Amino acid sequence: MRKRYGVQNVFMSDIIKAPPNVAASGPYVFADILDFKRLQELIVTHNIDWIVHFSALLSAVGENNVPLAMRVNIEGLHNVLELSKQYKLKLFVPSTIGAFGPDSPRNPTPDLCIQRPRTIYGVSKVHAELMGEYYYHRFGMDFRSLRFPGVISADTNPGGGTTDYAVHIFHDALQTGDFTSFLRRDTRLPMMYIDDCLRSVVQFMELPNKQLKQRTYNVTAMSFTPEELVAEVRKHVPHLKAKYEADSRQKIADTWPEVFDDSNARADWGWKHDYDIKGLCDIMFEKLRPVYDTDTHLDAKDGKQKLTAA
Repeated sequence: MRKRYGVQNVFMSDIIKAPPNVAASGPYVFADILDFKRLQELIVTHNIDWIVHFSALLSAVGENNVPLAMRVNIEGLHNVLELSKQYKLKLFVPSTIGAFGPDSPRNPTPDLCIQRPRTIYGVSKVHAELMGEYYYHRFGMDFRSLRFPGVISADTNPGGGTTDYAVHIFHDALQTGDFTSFLRRDTRLPMMYIDDCLRSVVQFMELPNKQLKQRTYNVTAMSFTPEELVAEVRKHVPHLKAKYEADSRQKIADTWPEVFDDSNARADWGWKHDYDIKGLCDIMFEKLRPVYDTDTHLDAKDGKQKLTAA
């Protein structure tokens, strides 16, 4: 966004201190999503006209702290909705495959169907979708939302989501050569590389209102299982060992879509992904190999490859 709109025109915010590279990249401000007055001050002071609202506790983390998830995911949403109405802002709130539940069709999952999620994360995202549509129809506020699948990035650490095994595997492959999936080997879920995810947001936000036939769309790029991802990763790290030990996140994954139907986004505003599973693995290893500076060698005693992190 800074490359597209200008460094000084995009304000990043969080409640944590910015890493040096982020602090040096442009305006960065402290903003607690639960502090209405502070958010109001930032909007007025910096003449904000868009809000991209990413603040949320993810699926597994939210289940471990439901009261905090309710505050951040629901009360925080109410703050940005009201501020967007008051100051006539364009508001983007991401949604998720977690907004669907065990009663939803899973393969494929369309934009409009029964949802009924069973996590506080999913419930809060359905709430966001419905409240956003209400504010759009009731007050004319420009609300937009995309339902994302699992989003995979080399630049950030896993944040406690049910799809995070698909990030862990790349780090584990390069660091130890041993990977343990917390989902069953045959658990199919939709996924997307971060560049596709962020490009979809910019493309979607730039669209004129009249081109949108709905306020919330599914977007995706690929669907795979842990076993299929392991097979693709082994093309880069042949000695990777993998095992499957399902934990509490398996119950969440079993209620989520296996394949996302994003045909409406592709038809209405030309959405198209760039990265499939092969492209995903290629770019993840391209970005992570220099980070780990690994040295793969053969063990003289047993002839097996071992991985040593410098």
